[in-house]
Amino acid sequence: MQIDLSGRTALVTGSTQGIGAAIATGLARSGAHVVVNGRGAERVEETVRTIRAETGNENTTGAVGDLATEEGTRAVLDAVPRVDILVNNLGIFGSAPALEISDDEWRRYFEVNVLSAVRLIRAHLPGMTEQGWGRVLNLASDSAVVIPSEMIHYGMTKTSLLAVGRGFAKEAAGTGVTVNSVIAGPTHTGGVEGFVRELVGDELPWEEAQHEFMLKHRPQSLLQRLIEPEEIANLVVYLASPYASATTGGAVRVDGGYVDSILP
Repeated sequence: MQIDLSGRTALVTGSTQGIGAAIATGLARSGAHVVVNGRGAERVEETVRTIRAETGNENTTGAVGDLATEEGTRAVLDAVPRVDILVNNLGIFGSAPALEISDDEWRRYFEVNVLSAVRLIRAHLPGMTEQGWGRVLNLASDSAVVIPSEMIHYGMTKTSLLAVGRGFAKEAAGTGVTVNSVIAGPTHTGGVEGFVRELVGDELPWEEAQHEFMLKHRPQSLLQRLIEPEEIANLVVYLASPYASATTGGAVRVDGGYVDSILP
């Protein structure tokens, strides 16, 4: 299957590293004009250069702005007033005892992981529906369905994203615009490496530490390893393509069989 996204503009939030960078690279490789987003100009520019070098797609640009704030969102919208593909990847996570999570921390997680996506959908959906084509993709997580006891505030935000995706898909019904959530499983990123070390310690070599983490903390995984970011990106690129025109309002899983259900 040859996916050609030439002529389409894609904004990937939080895309200077990890899953976001892999998604931006995958979309650029398919010919899209990709806009990389992050809070720091230096990181954004470095990622743009890397993607151009890896894909040969010189039509890759950046938009600097902290999307957890209204001011940062305005800066990104000024830089990219109209997009065809919106990938809401921005998110934070971390472990914390459930009874010790403060009100401010609950609010921070909701602002970053949920409201940042809502603001951008609200801004870009009208333009997509007007032209009769568009893709909105929210990066959720297995934690939306299997709430982890060590980070229920994070799980709450990912559950919220599923509701956001389904609701906006109804808003876009019949317009040619699709809105979906992607349920990503435990994925091998720099941030997750740190999280794994928090839970299993620094003594073991990485491969052993990863194995122990999956065995003790994610035993439901049928893959029995962390997913690579490119494996998440492959699904996102497909859902962003014309081939996925009949998939909307869904929560599509790329979780390594982690969620123990035949439905999301």
